[in-house]
This record gives sequence, structure tokens and C-alpha cells, in this order.
Amino acid sequence: MLLMLTLMLVSCGTTSKVPITGRSQSLWGVTDEQVLSLSYEQYGQYMKTAKPSTNATNTAMVKRVGQRIASAVESYMKANGLGDDLKNYAWEFNLVQNNEVNAWCMPGGKIVVYEGLLPVTQDEASLAIVLGHEVAHAVARHSAERLSNAYKEQYGAQALSAILSGAGLSSGTQQLIALGHQLGGQLLTSGFSRKQESEADHIGLIFAAMAGYNPEVAVNFWQRMAAKGTGSNSLFSDHPSDATRVQQIQQWLPEAKQYYKPQTTTTKKTTTTTKKKTTTKKTTKKK
Repeated sequence: MLLMLTLMLVSCGTTSKVPITGRSQSLWGVTDEQVLSLSYEQYGQYMKTAKPSTNATNTAMVKRVGQRIASAVESYMKANGLGDDLKNYAWEFNLVQNNEVNAWCMPGGKIVVYEGLLPVTQDEASLAIVLGHEVAHAVARHSAERLSNAYKEQYGAQALSAILSGAGLSSGTQQLIALGHQLGGQLLTSGFSRKQESEADHIGLIFAAMAGYNPEVAVNFWQRMAAKGTGSNSLFSDHPSDATRVQQIQQWLPEAKQYYKPQTTTTKKTTTTTKKKTTTKKTTKKK
């Protein structure tokens, strides 16, 4: 049965490379069309109940920075023959009323930023680090990868159950083994999520640099996040610890700087010439 399961997973899966990192990625049981359709539906439902920010300046900033990163990413993907990977993406960046220090992304480029994050980002460049991270999740198809992993885990659990039932073990022993499998699965899933989060940090740093934002601000930003106590060192945490995050970013900075080209604003000088109008008054002498 395990052989049949393995053959099924191999035959139904697709393998590709994640942009920037080049990591091999295997997806089984999911397609982009299915994932994007579900994502757009769920995102639409969320936005119907969410309260958009009433701060027009901050809302415009989130949309401006997000679209600038999306445009840079699209240009990069097209230049590297990967433009079709984003053909069904519909980028959307929304700022909503929520005091949590957070932002999240759904497949296809549907991104939400909470107002509570802005006091920590403090400037556009740091906001770009966050949005670059979220855009990276979308481009790397992390959600589809997690869904694929869940399918594999489900089939693995079913196979184990069948094997234990046919092995003549006591019900108590079967439960202990099943519990060990469940905990092991959670550890693998958490580790996989940490791997994705680190990958999004890596790719996002470069995406922000591509868009003309200084990647060096990422270190201070994540240090501010650490001061907020947002990180976790738990074995089951799906995010890397704050210390690990900062250390990794410092290692990736030399690579990110290679993509960094500050955007300059050119101010065109205009010269206004004022012509002096001379009026000659004609006088007539009296005779």
C-alpha cells in the first residue's frame, strides 16, 4: 500500500523552482486555478466584513508601495522567462482597521496590512520590507505548497492506519504510534512553515530592493518587531525566532544590495520669462 501511495504522489505531482532561491518545489493534488479561485473568493468575503482604514494618506502609501513592488517583481519575472507564472495574479493591497501588528497575504497577490503595523514600520522603506515579504509568499506559491503538504499528510495518515490495523497490534499500541505520527507531522509542518517564512524574508528583501527601497532598513525594522515581542522560540512555532531572523537578513543583505537602485525624482526646472510691456503716451501740443 505504501508503494501504491508513493507512486500516486509522484505521478500526480508537479515540480518547479522557486524564484530567487531556486529551491525545488513539489505540488501534489492542487492547481493554480483551484487555489486562486478559492483565494479570490475568500478574500472578497473578508473585505466585505473588514473595516478599511479611514486614513487616506496611509491607505495611499500602502497601495503605492505595494504596487511599486508588484511592478518590479513582474518586470523581473518577465525578464527571466517566468511571466506566465503571474498571468492570473490580481494584485491588491488594503489597509484595514486593526490594532494588531500584522500583515498577511493570500494566493494571487491579495494582501492586507493592519493599521497596528504602521507605528512599527515608521517609514515607506520598512513598509516595503513587509510588503516584499508578503509578495514573496504569493510568488513562491507557499499556500499551494502547504495545501499540497496537507494532502500528502492525510494520505500518509490513512496508510499508517491501514498498516497498524493489519499488524495485529493492540489498540493501545496503535494509538501511541498514531499519536507519535501526529506530533511528528506537526513538527514537520512547523519546520516547513519556518522554512517558508525564512524564504519569504530572503525573497522579500530582494523584491523591496528591486523596487528601489533600501534593504538595510530591514535589520532595524525586525529589531523593532522583536521589541514588540512578536517572535517565538517555540519548537512548534511556524515563524523563525527574532534573533534568527535578524541574523539571516544580515547574511542576505550583500545579495539584496546588488538589486538595489535608489529611485531618484527628477525635478524639471522651468524658466519663466516676463516681458516688460512699454506703453508710449502720445501727447498733442496745443497750438
